[in-house]
Amino acid sequence: MTERTTRPGYRLALFATLLAVVVILLGAYTRLTHAGLGCPDWPGCYGFIGVPQSEAQLAHAEARFPEAPVEAQKGWNEMVHRYFAGALGLVIFGLAVQALRRRDEPGQPLKLPLLLLGVVIAQAAFGMWTVTLKLWPQVVTAHLLGGFTTLALLFLLTLRLSAALPALPSISRRLRLLAGGALLLVIGQIALGGWVSSNYAAVACVDLPTCHGEWLPAMDFANGFHLTQHIGPNYLGGQLDSDARTAIHMSHRIGALLVTLVLLVLAWRLRAAGQGRPAALLLLALAAQVSLGISNVLLHLPLAVAVAHNGGGAALLLVLVLINYRLRTVSVGARRAAQSSARESCAADGSRAELAPTGLAQVGK
Repeated sequence: MTERTTRPGYRLALFATLLAVVVILLGAYTRLTHAGLGCPDWPGCYGFIGVPQSEAQLAHAEARFPEAPVEAQKGWNEMVHRYFAGALGLVIFGLAVQALRRRDEPGQPLKLPLLLLGVVIAQAAFGMWTVTLKLWPQVVTAHLLGGFTTLALLFLLTLRLSAALPALPSISRRLRLLAGGALLLVIGQIALGGWVSSNYAAVACVDLPTCHGEWLPAMDFANGFHLTQHIGPNYLGGQLDSDARTAIHMSHRIGALLVTLVLLVLAWRLRAAGQGRPAALLLLALAAQVSLGISNVLLHLPLAVAVAHNGGGAALLLVLVLINYRLRTVSVGARRAAQSSARESCAADGSRAELAPTGLAQVGK
C-alpha cells in the first residue's frame, strides 16, 4: 500500500522547487537579452538597491561607472533575477533551519538541506563573480550548472519529504545503472549547453542537419574548449572566432543525438519493466526539448523559444531525478521486503523445529 502522508517541510520544499524553476528561467532571460552586465556591480545596481532612475541617481551612477552607462531595461532584467534568487536563498535557509530543528524526527533529511544551503551560498559567490569577472565563460557556465544543481537537489528533497512509496516490482540492476548513466549524460549536456550560451555559440550554425551547408564545417576545438581563457576582457557578446563557436555548437548537437539515443533506450527498458508512466513522461520531455532545440536553429534563436529550451532542459533533468529516485526507492523497498520475508521464513522454520519433538513424543505415547 502506498503511503500518502507528507512530512513536515514538504510544501516549503515544493515551493522552493517551483521558485528555482522561475530563477532558472529568469537567468536564461537575462543572458539571452545580454543583460548579464546590466548592473556592473553586485549585489546592488550602480550602488543602489534597484536600477537608478532619478537624475541624482543617474548622475551618481555615471560618475561611479563611466564605462558602463545605465540601460534601465537591462538593469531591471538583472535585478529581478537577483531578487528572485535572493528569495530562493532565504527559502533554502529556512529549509536548513527546519531540518536542524527536526533532525531527531524519523524520516527527516538533514544532510540534503545542509548541502543545499552550501550550494546556494556558492551560487551567490558565482553570481558575484559573473559580474565582477565580466561574464567570464567558465564562471557563467558554473553558475548555470549551480542553478540546475540547486533545482535537482530541491526536487529530490521534495520527493523525500513527500513520503510517497511506490510499489515493489523487481527492478534489474542494469536498469538502475542505465538510469543513473542517463542522468549523468543529461547533466553533461546541460553543461555543454551552458558553454554554448556563455560563448554565444547558439547561432554559430543556422541550418539543419548540416552547418553552413556542410556536414563537417571548419571547426576549432582547441580554442572552442580552451578552459583557461584570460580573466579581464569583457566577454559580453563573446570573444571567440567563428570556427571556435562552430566547434562548440556542433559538439552540443552531437551531445543531443547521444542523449536522445540513450533516453530512448531508457524509456524502452522502463516500459518493459512495467514503468509505463515514467517512460511516457521521459518521452514527452525529450520530444519537447528536441523540438525546441531544432526550433532555436531554424528560427534563429527567438527569445521565447530559447528561454523555453532552458526550461525544457530543467524539465528533462527533473524527470530523470524522479526516475532514478523511484528506481532506487523500489530497489531499497524490495530489498527490505525480501529481508523481512527471509526473517519471517526463518522464524517459521524455527517454530516448526520446536514443534517437531513434541509431535514425536506424542506419537511415542
